[in-house]
Amino acid sequence: MGLLDDVLNALKLKSTLSDFNANSDYNKMLHPSREGVTAEASPDRDATGAQEVGDIAEGEPGWTPGGLTFEEDAAGGMGRHLGVVSCTLLIIGQIIGTGIFSTPSFILSSVGSVGASFILWILGFLISVCGLFVWLEFGTMFPRSGGEKVYLEAVYRKPKYLATVIFATNAIVLGFSASGCIVFASNILIAAGNPSPSPWVERATALAVIFSVTLLHGLTPRLGIWVMNGLASFKIFILLFVVVTGWVVLGGHTQVKNPTASFHNVFTGSSHNSSDYATAMFKVLNAYGGWSTVNYVLNNVKNPVRTLMIAGPLGLGLCFVFYLFANIAYFAAATPEEIKSSGVTVASLFFRNVFGEQAQKALTVFVALSALGNVVNATFAQGRINQELAKEGIPLPFGNKFWASNWPAEAPLPGLIIHLIPSVIVILGPPAEVAYPFILDVQGYPGQIVHLFVVAGLFWLRFKSPDAPRPFKVWWPFAFFFLVAASFLLVAPFLRPGNGVGDTPPLPYWLYPIVGIAVMLVGALYWAAWRVFLPAIFGYELIPRKEHLLDGTVVTVVRKQCISHHFVPDFHPNIVCTR
Repeated sequence: MGLLDDVLNALKLKSTLSDFNANSDYNKMLHPSREGVTAEASPDRDATGAQEVGDIAEGEPGWTPGGLTFEEDAAGGMGRHLGVVSCTLLIIGQIIGTGIFSTPSFILSSVGSVGASFILWILGFLISVCGLFVWLEFGTMFPRSGGEKVYLEAVYRKPKYLATVIFATNAIVLGFSASGCIVFASNILIAAGNPSPSPWVERATALAVIFSVTLLHGLTPRLGIWVMNGLASFKIFILLFVVVTGWVVLGGHTQVKNPTASFHNVFTGSSHNSSDYATAMFKVLNAYGGWSTVNYVLNNVKNPVRTLMIAGPLGLGLCFVFYLFANIAYFAAATPEEIKSSGVTVASLFFRNVFGEQAQKALTVFVALSALGNVVNATFAQGRINQELAKEGIPLPFGNKFWASNWPAEAPLPGLIIHLIPSVIVILGPPAEVAYPFILDVQGYPGQIVHLFVVAGLFWLRFKSPDAPRPFKVWWPFAFFFLVAASFLLVAPFLRPGNGVGDTPPLPYWLYPIVGIAVMLVGALYWAAWRVFLPAIFGYELIPRKEHLLDGTVVTVVRKQCISHHFVPDFHPNIVCTR
């Protein structure tokens, strides 16, 4: 039950105030035998070779609010079925979206020169590598699904459940895939011969995408893996095609004249405005986003520690190589002046200059399928994040057992539905022109706050538990560099941009970080109502206990136990009390 149900049920109980009489068992009721979560020692290694810090009792590294052991957390579902190849493709498929087809032209327009553009792509890669190494240390220490949820719980243990609920609010409210669905819809409709579709035709197509992907992963999970791998392989093929074509262009074997023109005086025209570089860096980091995807699904990964240490660097490294050579290909096919004045994306200009007008139309199909791949990957990961949140006992409508289950096909369909709901709302709700860029910015800012707390937590855990087993240990200057970068990315949105208005006019440039912070504050208030105010007002305490679902999933169920004599709680189905 949600908090609203708790309030309504508690109000009903007030009518019984006068009927309550203290009895000889009252002291037992005040100090009941707590059938809570016991501190169980998890094995150093499971059958796959994964290792986690020894004991998960409260106060130890690896502790989670729900008290699930390593093996209990991985129980249920399809088990460990993702190998190195699938995990590498999962990372590549999530990183390579539509950004590489459009971001280079935006970056060039912001920073003014080809040389500055390449420096940002390299710097963005280095920042991403530092972040990846931080997540590798955490992921190999705690090889559980959930990603940042697990790492925040391991570090910020008090107040209990606070970090979990704040992360849950961000993950559920802002964990949608609406933008990818809209990009797919608009591009596929253009490819189908409808260059100016009505907003509702576009939205209907986007809804069909998100519902289909949800059912794909929820009812046919093995087919969903094949589709993910297939779309990621398609993205690799397209970028390889662009890279090889760029080499051919540089060799002078196409209709492009003077293909090396962009590589003379590469820093001419560079911007001297720091805000321009900050804005461009946000776009670059967004293009690299997705390197932590495997951390969210480690319960489904074979030999998770070894696989994570291979797939993470391999996937991000391959994407960097593709991105670097794709940019070289783009600038070989068009001069900076052409890109700035063309009014189209750099990839569109590349196809037109090299292959002609008809080939330019084919790009819409490539962009559509690339966006679809992002939706498929993000939905797969987000459904498992939501399932992990439900396993910990977070209060959700209809009880958290349903949302934590792998019903009905050994896949977290209920967790996928949690992801579906905000996606549908965003697709149907706001007008696209202003709302979508703003929503994307809002979606990203709390993620940067989470990144800051995760990397700060790494230093704290190093200090507090220096001897804890760490299969991978990040070099501390890398972690510090990522900490500085995360801090800058939190401050930069408040700096006045060069154009004075930002990229979401008429909305003020500083509004989206304020909204992002507000979302996290809502999570803190929700935690306070659940854990502090309602128990104090209505006289109960929250007692966690583990339950095994029919599908094998182990879930923490938080029950309410009466500690007040103000009313008879026997009528309340979720409060245990003695007479």
